[in-house]
Amino acid sequence: MKKKLTLAILVAASANAAVAGPIEEQIRFRQSAYSFAAWNISKIKSQVVDHPETFNKDSVAAAANAIAAVANSGLGALYGEGTDKGVGWKETRLKPEFFQKKEEVTVAANTFNVAANELAKVAATGDVSAIKTQFGKVGESCKSCHDLIRIKE
Repeated sequence: MKKKLTLAILVAASANAAVAGPIEEQIRFRQSAYSFAAWNISKIKSQVVDHPETFNKDSVAAAANAIAAVANSGLGALYGEGTDKGVGWKETRLKPEFFQKKEEVTVAANTFNVAANELAKVAATGDVSAIKTQFGKVGESCKSCHDLIRIKE
């Protein structure tokens, strides 16, 4: 519990600091948060979808908690005006129309938050079938946001 809280505080503090920072810093923090989430998503996918024989309840629960921490960290603060152009660790892939789709983006972000928080709850139970189902919902929420605001590589 202490590790989850510490991570959430660090991510939230980073997000709050970035909103006052330059565009490149906001993009870097945003890219880092999503990379961290993707790494944890891959851990769950490996153990629940690809190689269920390797399932480890504690590992999956930790990964789900990390994803929920990112979802609850205030990522919206990292989408300041102008962050549709520029370079963080790499060039941003935020579509310029992001700023005209605030309501749709809010719905997509809230869907991700709800799905990620539910995944953390379900992962704590160790029920592989339920985790797999909820993991799919997290994936769907990610895809809907990517389709809405992310430039494909």
